[in-house]
Amino acid sequence: MPKESERLKISSKPPKGEDGYRTFSIRIKEELVFDIEQLSRRTGRSRNELIGILLQYAVGRCDVEEL
Repeated sequence: MPKESERLKISSKPPKGEDGYRTFSIRIKEELVFDIEQLSRRTGRSRNELIGILLQYAVGRCDVEEL
């Protein structure tokens, strides 16, 4: 039997949806998909990662105009 320090420790995986992220679908125009894909190629980042970065940036800089 291996010593305690030689044993492989594997933590249990958190249940799906409890990692701080959510998955959902959106509809966007083809032109925007193209722009995001171009940005993805130029930066080496995934579309998903870029969309998260862009949304985080935009949400923090929005002003709501009351009607």
